[in-house]
Amino acid sequence: MFEPVTTQIKETCMSPSGWSRVIIEKPFGKDSASSEKLSNHLSSLFKEDELYRIDHYLGKEMVQNLMTLRFGNLLFSPTWNRNYIASVVITFKEPFGTQGRGGYFDEFGIIRDIMQNHLLQVLSLAAMECPVTTSPDDIRDEKVKLLKAIKEIQLDDVVLGQYAGNPEGQNDDARLGYLDDPTVPKGSCTPTYACAALRIKNERWDGVPFILRAGKATNERKAEVRIQYRDVPGSLFSDTAIRNELVLRVQPGEAVYAKVMTKTPGMSFSLEETELDLTYNSRYKNARLPEAYERLILDCFVGSQMHFVRTDELA
Repeated sequence: MFEPVTTQIKETCMSPSGWSRVIIEKPFGKDSASSEKLSNHLSSLFKEDELYRIDHYLGKEMVQNLMTLRFGNLLFSPTWNRNYIASVVITFKEPFGTQGRGGYFDEFGIIRDIMQNHLLQVLSLAAMECPVTTSPDDIRDEKVKLLKAIKEIQLDDVVLGQYAGNPEGQNDDARLGYLDDPTVPKGSCTPTYACAALRIKNERWDGVPFILRAGKATNERKAEVRIQYRDVPGSLFSDTAIRNELVLRVQPGEAVYAKVMTKTPGMSFSLEETELDLTYNSRYKNARLPEAYERLILDCFVGSQMHFVRTDELA
């Protein structure tokens, strides 16, 4: 639909004064060839500053908070590297299956649907170098540089799966498997779950796996970034201490919390794991967090491309 519609917009809907901007919703093509064809078509009609490729994950509170946490706190920024961090896990889980959307989903699968857009955007914000300024192009320059440093994924570093039905499930969703959906072609091998370990070849992240996981019909609804730190060197408490983790929960219930070791309260001197917890619902009781699309459409009105995808970044 994008090509004929944007051609008509260019011919009949461009504002003679002021500005015209076009928001493009994903998927931006199905593979490199179709994506490039669409990009070339759009760039023949519109300038880059008129194009807003929307990825609604970039409008989510916690995704936008990633840069502030990283670059606005001396507590985190010096340890945000291979010397202190053991692994980074970026997870997206949904408790429901395709629910009649199999016709769309089977053409794309979980990797195209979730990983190469939403999760890769989160990864690039979590791993990029500090941009020179907060201007959209400076931020997007750093994201592109980071994406170029990611090594091509090897199949040995990937796990794929497809959900099956559970006859004892509590509801219709759980009882039906992916292939039970009438909109899914018989015998489809399209993955509904994927886990991939990405490796970034640069000075900051060499040797740290970034694990992206996405799945439908899982045990819960959750999207989060989980940063696991290394063991404390020469630790006094090596037999009982558990590794620190910093977790940013994107949904549901936005939160940032750190898993830390503390002394068990009272007379004993044993250790226990606890959480330093910033849950938005309890800390910011009256704050209204706008919907992701609400933020991004406002960004488009004011002409800020900070949270939109640039052509070279998309490629």
